[in-house]
Amino acid sequence: MNNVKIQPVLVGGDINCYSVARAYHEAYGVKSIAFGKIRIGATNHSKIIDYREGTTIEDEEAFLKRLLALPEQEAEEGKVFIIHGCKDEYAEFIIDHKDILSTKYIVPYIDKELKDKLIEKESFYQICEEYNLNYPKTHVFNKGDEVVDFGFNYPVILKASDSVTFFQHEFPGMKKAYIVQDAAEFKQVTDEIYSHGYEKSLIVQDFIPGDDSHMRVLTCYSDKNGKVKMMCLGHVLLEEHTPKGIGNHAAIITEYDEEVMTKFKNFLESINYTGFSNFDIKYDTRDNSYKVFEINLRQGRSNYYVTGSGNNIAKYVVEDRVENKELELKIQKDPFFWRVIPRSVVYKFVKNKDLVNKCKQLASEGKEATSFGYKYDLSGNIKRSWYIFLYSINQIRKFNKYCK
Repeated sequence: MNNVKIQPVLVGGDINCYSVARAYHEAYGVKSIAFGKIRIGATNHSKIIDYREGTTIEDEEAFLKRLLALPEQEAEEGKVFIIHGCKDEYAEFIIDHKDILSTKYIVPYIDKELKDKLIEKESFYQICEEYNLNYPKTHVFNKGDEVVDFGFNYPVILKASDSVTFFQHEFPGMKKAYIVQDAAEFKQVTDEIYSHGYEKSLIVQDFIPGDDSHMRVLTCYSDKNGKVKMMCLGHVLLEEHTPKGIGNHAAIITEYDEEVMTKFKNFLESINYTGFSNFDIKYDTRDNSYKVFEINLRQGRSNYYVTGSGNNIAKYVVEDRVENKELELKIQKDPFFWRVIPRSVVYKFVKNKDLVNKCKQLASEGKEATSFGYKYDLSGNIKRSWYIFLYSINQIRKFNKYCK
């Protein structure tokens, strides 16, 4: 890269942030700067992250000023700053301020106009209709609506159309998504949600049968010209089952499905999408179709399944936006096993024993990785190693408690 020096700037402090920092360090040997509200275990005591706490998105003006000031404070000849949001609200913030941030950073994101069409599930499903993407039967419920016949039977899935706004109004017992068994429970849950300040619509969906292994996750990178250059499809083995962690991936095997990948590639290029996209999809055995739940306008929380399988996410951004290379399309075909939980948890709780055996085979062949298992960061780092040990123990405890 001649005299160019890459400086990743990450907003957030969770496993998403750590995985992006790891990708940059593996590819370029650089230490990422990360901003977050408080220090949390996922990024604490890391040798690959310069973590700067005390940044809150609630004060948008101060938050933006701090981000804009950084490139001048860290100025160095040939240094290029690249910014990534590692949670939905941070990605949205970066997109909303893309014009001004682009004066200091490379900002590999879509524009606000497209974001506003994709970010709320209600409008996203309208776009799915236009581009022939399958999604679950859906009813939009607004505050004050009567509980009606949705056109599909209970149980139903209930979740916020705008998850960022939803989580700004926390309350005890809050869940990312609810499985509602009947009309009485539906009224109870919706009354509770709307009594705590959330005002936007709720999404009611047909419950697609099947355990975690019916889920898929698709991560893509689209270059600055809106052309898809990387696709990595993951077959989810296990998700977290804690109330707020439902839907967070815990173990994945990459797989290849040409039909699914072609459909989503055409969709992304038709809307001129740029940057990382991440889709949550479920296989419906009732009609043998894949149905999309949502699009995340960023790399996913489990993004190390992509880097670990041979598709380093940092390299796509740098080669596209810094080096201005014409990238080849890379579609992941070879299987790879990623996890953020101990193998023993995967082997115990994945019900499909063929998948368990596949995991064991990939592990024995060295085709396996964990997000936190970075030897460089753990070597001689007692505090970090101790955290990872306790994290693993806690995962065993949580799965034994919540995964039935």
